[in-house]
Amino acid sequence: MSVRRLAKEQPESFAFKPETLEKANWWIAKYPDNRRQSAVIPILWLVQKQEGWVSEPAISAIAKMLGMAQIRVYEVATFYTMFMLEPVGSSALIQVCGTTPCMLRGSDKLMEVCKSKIGTKDKLSADGKFTWQEVECLGACTNAPMAQINDYFYEDLTPENLAQIIDDFAAGKSPKAGPYNGRHTSEPIGGATTLLDPKLYDGSATKPIKIPNAPVPEANV
Repeated sequence: MSVRRLAKEQPESFAFKPETLEKANWWIAKYPDNRRQSAVIPILWLVQKQEGWVSEPAISAIAKMLGMAQIRVYEVATFYTMFMLEPVGSSALIQVCGTTPCMLRGSDKLMEVCKSKIGTKDKLSADGKFTWQEVECLGACTNAPMAQINDYFYEDLTPENLAQIIDDFAAGKSPKAGPYNGRHTSEPIGGATTLLDPKLYDGSATKPIKIPNAPVPEANV
C-alpha cells in the first residue's frame, strides 16, 4: 500500500474565506470545547471545497483552529482518500470506478477515454482543467459503468458520452448528472415494473404507532 503524501510544491499561505469560516465554526459548536478536534473531518472537507485540495498551510490552519497537533490533522488528511493532497483539475475531478461490476460493463474503455483526452491518471492535465483517477466501488453497481465527477454520479456511461461530458466540462458547461441511457435513477430501462403503488413509498399508507415508554405529550393549556 502506497503512502499518501502532500504535494512537493505548496502555497505560501492559506486563509479561510468568510463563508468557510462560518461553516467551520458551526461544526465546532456541535462538540464540547475539549472535544473540538472531532470537527477535523468536516473542516478538512470545507477547506477542500474552498481550495479544491488540502495544502500544508491549510493543515496548519486547521490544527491551530482545533487546538491539535499538526501531525494529527495530517494523519486524518492522508488516511482518507477523499482528501486531495495536491491540486486537481479546475473543471473536473473524474473518478472512474474500476471494481468488478463496472469492469465487466466496460470501465476499462472509459479509462482509455480519460487517458486519451486528459493524460496520465492521478496527474493534473497540461491545461490544469482535469484530473482523473481509478477508484474502488462507489456504490452505483446497478448503473455500471459509472464515474463520480466532482460531487455527482454519472452513470450508464459509454466511451462516446464520457468523451462528450469531458468536452462539455472543458467548454465551461455543466453536463447533467445521473444515468446516460434514458432510465430514471436505477429503474429498469422503460420504467419501473414493480412497487408501482405510490402508497408503498410516499408514507400515506402508514399507521400511527405507540412507542413503548415514550413520554405522553402534555395537553395544550
